[in-house]
Amino acid sequence: MAVSFNFVEIKDTLRQKNKLKSWIKSIVEQKGMKVGDISYIFCSDDYLLEINQNYLQHDFYTDIITFDYTAENKIAGDLFISIDRVMDNAKELNVSFEEELHRVIIHGVLHLLGFKDKTDKEAKQMRIKEQECLKTLM
Repeated sequence: MAVSFNFVEIKDTLRQKNKLKSWIKSIVEQKGMKVGDISYIFCSDDYLLEINQNYLQHDFYTDIITFDYTAENKIAGDLFISIDRVMDNAKELNVSFEEELHRVIIHGVLHLLGFKDKTDKEAKQMRIKEQECLKTLM
């Protein structure tokens, strides 16, 4: 079982992969769960838009789509992240690209752990949890 980082239609610019994998594993284990196969696929806006349209029938850009394959206490899934969206969000939020990328990376894991963000209350809780997780990476 492993965390993997994959790149489609974009260059691999991800730094400190082993540190990120350890961080993800620690967040999962803090929740009493085990890491299964978690595959990150970093891609372009257009690539993720196509997935959003074909699989979720949504016609808009997004920063992450999480396909959850978690079974019992083993966290698993495919997490597609648009690098274009992450860049735009970082500028809009006035944070570094790397910080925003780490936020989105852990956002997907939090979804796999059962956190939701459909309502305002859920979204607020998700942001708080993301911030808690980000502090453990620094």
